[in-house]
Amino acid sequence: MNRSKSSADSTHLDKWRKDTPGCNYRIHLNNAGAALMPAPVIEAIHNHLDKEIRFGGYEAAESAQREISATYDAIAELIGTTSANIAIVENATVAISQALSAFDFQRGDTMITTNADYSSNQIMLLNLADRYGIEIFRAKDLPDGGVDPNAVRSLIKKQRPKLVLMSWIPTNSGLIQKAKIVGDICRELEVPFLLDACQAVGQLPVDVTELHCDFLAATGRKFLRGPRGIGFLYVSDRMLEQGFQPLFPDIRGAKWTSTNDFQLEADAKRFENWEFPYALVLGLGAAAEYAQKVGINSACQRAGELATYTRQALDQLSEVHVLDRGDDKCAIVTAGIDRINIDNLVVQLRERNINTSTTKPNQRIIDNMDGEKVETALRISPHYYNTAEEVDEALGVIEELVYQL
Repeated sequence: MNRSKSSADSTHLDKWRKDTPGCNYRIHLNNAGAALMPAPVIEAIHNHLDKEIRFGGYEAAESAQREISATYDAIAELIGTTSANIAIVENATVAISQALSAFDFQRGDTMITTNADYSSNQIMLLNLADRYGIEIFRAKDLPDGGVDPNAVRSLIKKQRPKLVLMSWIPTNSGLIQKAKIVGDICRELEVPFLLDACQAVGQLPVDVTELHCDFLAATGRKFLRGPRGIGFLYVSDRMLEQGFQPLFPDIRGAKWTSTNDFQLEADAKRFENWEFPYALVLGLGAAAEYAQKVGINSACQRAGELATYTRQALDQLSEVHVLDRGDDKCAIVTAGIDRINIDNLVVQLRERNINTSTTKPNQRIIDNMDGEKVETALRISPHYYNTAEEVDEALGVIEELVYQL
């Protein structure tokens, strides 16, 4: 393949790659699944596990209280809030479920969501509809993809929903939905706004004040480059002051004060559970600190450039159809490929030390990416520590495998 390189590499690229041991073993283009962790994250996890081995789990956590507190501070700084508004949870899906559980749903209630949403979120909404008799309304899309904010406004005025839930970036494509505009509408019309930022945190600048979200869910393992099995939930002061609480608080989120009474924690920790994998918590904090040092704007620009370069290169292949929509795209590139089994392609790429992933039909029942029913699609998601040369090598192998079949 003879492709020109993308724009000049960052002067910090060598350091980012030296900080990432996984770069020595493979080309990792699956950052939308789970990014390669940088050395400070790995060290934070290993150091705490070593303490647990030597001192015991409870004792190690007690000795790390300052570092644990710093994790909340680092996450809060990353998204423009305070540590009191942060709850650490297992992942973004748990964060969404904890937020949903705070609403007192009754038969006849309505909720608004979008077509470009994460499948787990939609399953939870459908279960709520079955259990409580609420009705789910999905706002219409813009012609180029992504929810139409005017459709959200119209539905809110007509249905007066309990809340609006949307995914900022869906798992299936490079689409970036208009989260800030939807947040503005929700605040204007006084409807709670729950934003799934699972694919956005670590990839895009995030400011919860500007977004006007009441809840924001995120995970550590994706573009934030933290460990798997940990994430967080942002809860606004407005929700806390109104007494929103999870359906099942435990001794982390509340104190049992008498036989028939309990007292909630004053801050977002009411949404947490007692048992924590503290090694992962500290890894999450290290990831948030590392992202700040890299600079989210720098990460966003570089990852976006690599994604654009990838799309342009894929467009040159006759058997490949880039499926990404919207006028604003991120570092997730999704493509359909004629004549081949994409699941097998991903396996063959992995055998050559190239990591990609797939998106399957049951993950996008209503998120129809290109106006037709697309079967399994290839997902390539570069990040700022990747290089144009890595993209070239991966695309060269894809071209070879596609045309040999």
